[in-house]
Parts: sequence; structure tokens; C-alpha cells
Amino acid sequence: MNRLFFRFFILVMLSISAAAFIVYFSINRLFGDPLDSIARRQAAAQIFLLEQYIDQAPTDQWLDRLNKVREVSGVRFELVPLGEVRKQLSGVDAAGFERGDVVLDIGRKAFYRRVDLYGERYIGSNEEALVAQDLPLDIGFALSMEAVRYLIVALVLLIPIAVWSRAHWQGLQQLSDVADRFGGGDLAARAHMQRRDSIYPLAERINHMADRIARLLDSQRNLLHSVGHEIRTPIARLEFALELLRDAAENPALDKRINAMEGDLRELKELVTELLGMTRLDAEPHLQRQPFDLSSALAHCRDTLPPAEGMVLEMELQPGLGQYSGDRRLLERAIGNLLRNALKYGTRTVRLSALRGMGALQVVVEDDGPGIPEHERERIFEPFYRLDRSRDRNTGGFGLGLSIASKAVGLHGGTLEAGSSSLGGARFTITLPLA
Repeated sequence: MNRLFFRFFILVMLSISAAAFIVYFSINRLFGDPLDSIARRQAAAQIFLLEQYIDQAPTDQWLDRLNKVREVSGVRFELVPLGEVRKQLSGVDAAGFERGDVVLDIGRKAFYRRVDLYGERYIGSNEEALVAQDLPLDIGFALSMEAVRYLIVALVLLIPIAVWSRAHWQGLQQLSDVADRFGGGDLAARAHMQRRDSIYPLAERINHMADRIARLLDSQRNLLHSVGHEIRTPIARLEFALELLRDAAENPALDKRINAMEGDLRELKELVTELLGMTRLDAEPHLQRQPFDLSSALAHCRDTLPPAEGMVLEMELQPGLGQYSGDRRLLERAIGNLLRNALKYGTRTVRLSALRGMGALQVVVEDDGPGIPEHERERIFEPFYRLDRSRDRNTGGFGLGLSIASKAVGLHGGTLEAGSSSLGGARFTITLPLA
């Protein structure tokens, strides 16, 4: 937000500077150089002596009057050949000099003018120029006045803009805070503004959008929660009925069919549990942070894994991992989901490692399975998304385990990324901030 208004301030300052240059060049183009006008006003006395005293003298007294001016004036008046002056002038100044105009040279504090165009003052006067040096020119003072003038204009423009921008900045900051809180799970966050505020219409639209999103999310959570609990009742009845049926059954084929039905029920029960877990994460985004020992938490994740025949679980934990302040239950579930996923797809080896350093905690789960194609490494964290080769329910699961793990890590301010493992399969890296 601060960057936005800083850029706006820079844009306003650049616009004012550009306007000052445009004004200067426009006046210069239409009415002549403003600095030349200032210099002419400062040299007005010497120009007046030249035009109203020396030029008005009779032909035989012209030089006498010029010498009298030399005696009383602090400005040096010299007669020089035209060629010397022509070397110093160019462009508009050269053209004005050839017409007989008084041409000012502000840098040298001098002006030039041809004595006359036709030699009327004395013989050969059309080949000479009159140069006045050491003129009392002080353009710096005039430039300071112009700078003060533009500064006043800039302040008069910037102060109202600053007041107007500050009101916008406060309103946008409030909207930004509301967006952060709403995105963090506080669905009751709303922007409270007065009708006279400039961004009140925008705040109203954001509030309406937030209301609709909150209603949709509440409806979705209530639906999932209700459906999940409603399904559990017939599942329990079916389990009870299957137990009764198994006790009464004597046919081996029927017993095999009952086993398959019980497997379907377990799968359905696991799906309901996962759905309710997802709903709970969305409904209760606030963590119960408490310090806990990392090594014991990772060991608990290992000990609660289901048995996997032929699989070896390697643990490489940095000595002295220490404690971490977070929701132990959620993090254990996230790491457990990653480990169970690795056991499903690994062929022989699964590795769990943890490293603490550089202001972050890293927990890595690797396997030696087929791995994950690079173009699908982002999508595997989406709910119900499964790779094409994992369509089989015996290995593919429901596509919720990785999504739950990603959400649990995200609630702690961390990241969960998928990559390639040195074992040849997939590598999942959990990065959690320590601060």
C-alpha cells in the first residue's frame, strides 16, 4: 500500500517538473526566452544610453558621446571588428545581430550591436560592432524567484493531493486489513466506513462479496458436516448387520463376500472421516499453539503407521532438534499423511528426515516409488485429485491426504512442496518458520 502512494507521489512530482519545463519552453517559443527578458530589464540603463543618447547624436559627435559614456559608466564599451563578434554568435542571436538588434550574452555579461548597417556614423562604421562588457546582470536571483514561484505552485497542488491521498490510503489500508483477516479465516471481518468516505462504494461491494462468500462457505461446511454425520448412522447399522450375517453364515463364498463388503464399509468410513477433517480445518482455522518436542512427535508419526510388509522406514533426524511451537495434532497428521502416501507408492524404502536452521524447520519425506510428473506436482494438493496411475482404490486413496497435509502446514505459515528424491521417487518437503 505504501508503495502505491509513493509511486503516486513520484508521478505527481515528475508531472509538476514536466509542467514547469513545458511552460518554460512554450513561453520561450511564443514570446522569447524569459531569461533574455530578465537580462534586458537588468541592462535597461546601458541599452537606454546606447539607443537614446549615443544613437541620437549627430554623425560628427557620435564618438564623443560614446567616450563620455565610457568615462561615467562602469560598463566597458568597445568597438571591435564584425568578424570577432560573428564567431561568438549563432542561430537566432546571429540573425538578430545582422539586423542591427541588441544581442545579449548572459554568460559573458555583455551585449553586442552593430554600430550601424550602412556606415552613416563615420567611414567604415558598418564593419564594426559595439560591445558592452561587465553588465550588471544577476540571473541567479531571477532564477531563485522562479524556483520559489514553482515551489509555491507545487505545494499548493501537493497539499490538497496529500490530504486527499491520505484519506484514500487509510481506507485502502482498512480494506487490505479486512482482506487479510478474511483470507486468514475470519469470515466475520468487514470494512466499516462512513458514507462520506471516497471509497465507501468499494467497501460496500467488498462487504457484500464477503457476506456471500461466508454464506456459501457456511452452507458448504454445514452440508458436509451434516452429510458426514448422517452417513455414519447407516454405516454403523451396516457394520452391525454384517457382523450378524457373518455369525450366521456357513458358506465360504458368502464369507468372502462379507469380507469384501466390510472393506467397502471401511473405505466409506475413512472417506467420511477425511471429509469431516477437511471441514474442521476450514471451520476452525485458528491453531492451538503449544511448544512440543520435535523428535518425539516424529517418532509418534512413525509408530502410528500401519504395517507395510517389505518396506523399510529410515529416520535421519538432526541431533538436538529441540521444540517447535505449533499445533502438534495437525502437524502429526500432516506428516503421517505424507508417510502413509510414501508407503503406498514406495517399493522398498521410505526416508523421514528433519533439519533445523536458517530460521526454518524442514521435514522431508522421500520414497523410492515411481515419483510424480513435474506438471502434476502442484495439482496433487487439490482435494480429490489423483494421478492417472492411482485410480485404483487400493492404492490411490481418496485424494484428500495430501490436501489435508498442505492445509495443515499452510495454517502454520509454512509450505509443502513436491519434488524428486535421491531415492528415485517422490520427495515432499515441509518448511515451517521458526519465528
